[in-house]
Amino acid sequence: QVQLVESGGGLVQAGGSLRLSCAASGRAFSSSVMGWFRQAPGKEREFVAAISWYREFTDYADSVKGRFTISRDNAKNTVYLQMNSLKPEDTAVYYCAVRSRVSTIVTTLRGYDYWGQGTQVTVSS
Repeated sequence: QVQLVESGGGLVQAGGSLRLSCAASGRAFSSSVMGWFRQAPGKEREFVAAISWYREFTDYADSVKGRFTISRDNAKNTVYLQMNSLKPEDTAVYYCAVRSRVSTIVTTLRGYDYWGQGTQVTVSS
C-alpha cells in the first residue's frame, strides 16, 4: 500500500518562504516521478512542479518558475518543495503525487497514480 504524507504548510506573509515535504512509503516511490500540485478554493487542481527519479529532469508551472524549487531524497523516500517569494495567489492546498515506475514527467493529474492528503498553504498580503 502506498502512502504519501505532506507536511510543512502554514500561514506566511507575502514575500516569505515555506518548505513542503512529502514522505512516501511503499515500492511506488522507486523509479518514480514525483510531483506537486495545488488547488485553490473554487479552482481546479493544477500542476506546480515535478522531478524525475535521478533528479536529471524537473518541470515547473510558469507561475512558480524562479520562485519554487523541487528536490528529492531517494534514500529517505521524500520529495520537497521550497517555496520562496510567496504571493497571495499561491494560497492553496498543496498535494504531492507519484507517477509510479515511469521516467517521463507529465503535468496532467491523470498521469499520477497516488496522491497525498494535502497540506494548506496560506499567504497573507
